[in-house]
Amino acid sequence: MAFGYGAGAYQQIRSHGGVESADPHGLITLLMDGVLERLVKARAHMLRGEVAAKGEAITRCIEILGGLRGSLDAKADPVLVGRLDSLYDYMSRRLLQANLRDDASLIDEVSDLLQPIRDSWVKIAPVASQRAAGA
Repeated sequence: MAFGYGAGAYQQIRSHGGVESADPHGLITLLMDGVLERLVKARAHMLRGEVAAKGEAITRCIEILGGLRGSLDAKADPVLVGRLDSLYDYMSRRLLQANLRDDASLIDEVSDLLQPIRDSWVKIAPVASQRAAGA
């Protein structure tokens, strides 16, 4: 898995700390949390008319989504990975549109798409740890 880009993207917005010591599963969780946090900030900046700050927050989200795309392992489940890749790409494009159109509903859409993925990812943490320990 290619975690280097994602870790670099998240280090720019590190609010959780521990990126350097996170296991691969934890790092993905941190990346998703980073996107969700920045989406809240981007929306707030948008509603306050803070164009530069909004653009910066959205750019960070897109960078982190790129890191998530780069961390996908096609060997794990090619169909699922393909769908996640397409979804992360879609989210990035929707964020670009949100930035250009000043449309908070598009930010909400991305958040609504990512949150259940993040929640599911967190729930599989014990399973992933057990598999790693048994391997």
